[in-house]
Amino acid sequence: MQENKYDDVEFFKEYEKMYRSQKGLLGAGEWPAFQQLLPDFKGKDVLDLGCGFGWHCRYAIENGANSVIGTDISKRMLKKARKINPSPGIVYQQKAMEELVYQNEQFDIILSSLAFHYIADFAQICNNIFHWLKPNGHFIFSVEHPIFTARHEQDWIYAKNGNKLHWPIDHYFTIEKKETKFLGNTVTKYHRTLTAYFNTVLQAGFTIKACIEPQPTADMLAVFPEMRDELRRPMMLIISATK
Repeated sequence: MQENKYDDVEFFKEYEKMYRSQKGLLGAGEWPAFQQLLPDFKGKDVLDLGCGFGWHCRYAIENGANSVIGTDISKRMLKKARKINPSPGIVYQQKAMEELVYQNEQFDIILSSLAFHYIADFAQICNNIFHWLKPNGHFIFSVEHPIFTARHEQDWIYAKNGNKLHWPIDHYFTIEKKETKFLGNTVTKYHRTLTAYFNTVLQAGFTIKACIEPQPTADMLAVFPEMRDELRRPMMLIISATK
């Protein structure tokens, strides 16, 4: 059974308060890096896995996509997506990512933002995506960085005065399920190494074109000076690949 915390009422309320939930792509610190890896959407058929509030779906349509399917396991996520990011060109589907079935070579572009670290079988997902993509199709995704997910705590080591001393890494090479805290709740995630991410994508048949460990931009730091701590360790990983 796939975990679906986002349909918990209290958890969802906290998620809605997040800056990225309210401001969309402009509120996501990794968006400038993610955006620069995106191909031309004009006339393309697009799939967004774990689409959340539908911000990437809307971006694809506004940049000329022919059609977009946005999928998410959460009913509440998709209800919000249909409200704030509607379009005749977007179809939202509620289903667990592992249970999706599409035709071979149905899509030109497949995206996923911060969803795959919730998936137990990343290899299955990559194999499915390879079959769903047309030849020369694009696969771009972001996940929480392995340095961020290596420990259950996913937190800094603090001095007695509360200052952040350093970000600890332990059991990095142990690929396993982690129970961690997010928005005051226990959430299940899956830690993988950089090698595991790269090799799984390659073994599915893809060619990796780029990899970015995004840092906050100067504009983001001007609005949120506390994000300067995000320059001390990578929080996210973005990979771009082609079929």
